[in-house]
Amino acid sequence: MTTKIILDCDPGHDDAIALLLAHGNPNIELVAVTTVHGNQTIEKVTRNALAVATVAGITGVPFAAGAHRPLVRTPEVAESIHGDSGLDGPVLPEPAFEAEDRHAVDLIIDTIMSSEPGTITLVPTGALTNIALAVRKEPRIAERVKEVVLMGGGYHVGNWSAAAEFNIVIDPEAAHIVFNEKWKLTMVGLDLTHQALATPDVVAAIAAVDTKPARFVLELLEFFAESYKDAQGFDHPPVHDPCAVALVIDPSVMSVVRVPLDIELTGSLTLGMTVADFRSAAPEDCTTYAATDLDHAKFWSLIVDALERIGDPV
Repeated sequence: MTTKIILDCDPGHDDAIALLLAHGNPNIELVAVTTVHGNQTIEKVTRNALAVATVAGITGVPFAAGAHRPLVRTPEVAESIHGDSGLDGPVLPEPAFEAEDRHAVDLIIDTIMSSEPGTITLVPTGALTNIALAVRKEPRIAERVKEVVLMGGGYHVGNWSAAAEFNIVIDPEAAHIVFNEKWKLTMVGLDLTHQALATPDVVAAIAAVDTKPARFVLELLEFFAESYKDAQGFDHPPVHDPCAVALVIDPSVMSVVRVPLDIELTGSLTLGMTVADFRSAAPEDCTTYAATDLDHAKFWSLIVDALERIGDPV
């Protein structure tokens, strides 16, 4: 059985790898790709998504651009990590096709509402603006999606501030909407993704695939490693976004605990913090979960396998 997913992303080096993993894994049916402001402007991340699709030979999947800014706040981008293009490092091919004229929010709603209930999983790996707008525009999607598995947040650590992770803090109001809907939501946050390091043995395994998409990933990781070393002091870069896709593919790739989660909207030092309440067992009506421990070898084997299956497009 394959799982149908909508990947809502802001490519971004790790978003690009998440897209390749989703396309290359046989247990995933990629039914739509939507883009959102975040790592760079909506124009840049949308072009990046289409370029990655071209690298991987993705066809027959609708792509649509979404929100160009947060619901309330001034837009921010992560140029210090992802560069001016949002995907610096490799030379990007000209996209083989264009995004749809339809807005990403409408593509999300249309896809969910035209599918059998419980068959679509939302996988947001950027700001949660599109998802929040979609569930506000069409509240029925909350009861029709199978689940939401997102990359963002963290129950102990932040990266854009001492308390908050980038995807959440750039649109905390959207995150508050998404985290408080009554759908099953799993937060694959920094506590988990900081375990997904692209160590030398990982790089060697990807290099051994020796295809155009694999070499593209190596170029992504080379730039990503340098920027993460300079900006945050990591010896090896954490590759965040594919972790959310990996959990959908194989739940045994990480440990997950049920815990109440919410978003801080007013703290002067903690704006955008994902607050996890571990004081006692989660109540029976709790629908939020947090990923805790990663099987590093199993995670990276999924990515290497996906690259092998994609073959040598471009």
